[in-house]
Amino acid sequence: MLGIVQGLTEFIPISSSAHLVLVPWLLGWTFDKQTAFVFGVLVQWGTLVAVFAYFWKDVWLIGRAVVDGLARGEPLGSFEARLGWWVVLATIPAVVFGLLLKDQVEATFSAPVAAASFLFVTAAILFAAERFGKRLRDLRQFSTGDALIIGFAQALALFPGISRSGATIGAGMLRHLDRPAAARFSFLMSIPALLGAGVVALVDLFENAALLSSLALPLVAGFLASAVSGYLCIRWFLGYLQRRSLVVFAVYCVVFGALCLVVALARSYA
Repeated sequence: MLGIVQGLTEFIPISSSAHLVLVPWLLGWTFDKQTAFVFGVLVQWGTLVAVFAYFWKDVWLIGRAVVDGLARGEPLGSFEARLGWWVVLATIPAVVFGLLLKDQVEATFSAPVAAASFLFVTAAILFAAERFGKRLRDLRQFSTGDALIIGFAQALALFPGISRSGATIGAGMLRHLDRPAAARFSFLMSIPALLGAGVVALVDLFENAALLSSLALPLVAGFLASAVSGYLCIRWFLGYLQRRSLVVFAVYCVVFGALCLVVALARSYA
């Protein structure tokens, strides 16, 4: 179930990390804090497989262009090579802040009220993107400044509740990219982001043999479920963005976040 939740919510802008925190909390499921964090990060590798499966041609062209550009001494000589380096550049802020704030980020994965509250930040980003984004540019008109700004937006999404796709697509739209271009760059950015986060969690997992043994089967189930649902979600969402706005997802974040805060308040008085 959590694998399906991860796959459906990783790419649409409603925060997969918040749902991995809030869905078990609403259902009354309790997990060890470290177990929940490691499972939540590693099951994202299922959605990483989904990205590779959907964008394998793009990944191949970008990778080949980067290597060819370096071999010729012209690392920025083609659009595909520039796109590859922009993805690398946009990844750096999240890496830096992820290392600096690792303990604080892990702590929020056991704080449902914080995750629910951060959903309002996602909603604000989406509303702002639709209100102020002019949607005039595609990836051929992308710049280094765009990559940096979108990269810092991704760093915000280290905390559950701030959607990675919502923050990066929203930042792209505020830089006046059209929706499909902003989403495509966001999904390409997810490859190093998900890979890096998974490596960090994998190190934690292998340092605890008992945890590795207990999570083996759940990880396989979650991985497969998130890979399949993630692929289907990417395919649907890119088609959706051709004609429709992100406002519906902003409204969902407000409603779901408010519902979770009401539940938390009710439980505190129970």
